[in-house]
Amino acid sequence: MTQNIAPTRVPVHDLIARRWSARRFDPHKPVSEAQLYALLEAAHWAPSCYGDQPWRFVVFDRQYDEEAWQRAQECLLEANRRWACQAPLLILAAASRVFSVNGEPNPWAEYDTGAAMENLSLQATAMGLVARQMGGFDAARVREYFAVPEDYRPLVIIAVGHPLAGEQVADPRQRNPRGQHFFRARWGRALEQFREGQEGELC
Repeated sequence: MTQNIAPTRVPVHDLIARRWSARRFDPHKPVSEAQLYALLEAAHWAPSCYGDQPWRFVVFDRQYDEEAWQRAQECLLEANRRWACQAPLLILAAASRVFSVNGEPNPWAEYDTGAAMENLSLQATAMGLVARQMGGFDAARVREYFAVPEDYRPLVIIAVGHPLAGEQVADPRQRNPRGQHFFRARWGRALEQFREGQEGELC
């Protein structure tokens, strides 16, 4: 299996280091029903504000309903369709705009749905699958095709499948300097080991 392991400075869990957003899938290997339900079960147990679980997932499985899968493909931008057509499974993730208990606006719904999607992505990694999230899709077409209610916002479509055997990883994984993102005590003050010129290996 092709791997693209994150070059972390300190040890992190293997699932986190191995999770990456591949663009190449084996079009001849479907995701099994057992694997699909494990992905959704992982998402189900993500944390959420008040336990409201604002996420909704719509599954498009090529082997189960190719017509629906094809319509989901049509919602993607062309740049994404070029590679996502190999993925046997697409999953639409949407977030409620309001709390289910009182109908008040839920400002944390998208944050919580992101947590559910990360659970799903890590579960995919644990099972030897790859998952890539896409923001490049036509939300209006998604609403029209799949009857998404107005009080839910379509966030991403996730492509899931088996990695293509022998795929060559063109570039190593990269991130911005850590000091741009992680601060000590106040905004903009990088943690000591993350300051410019201090980005060497940690013991």
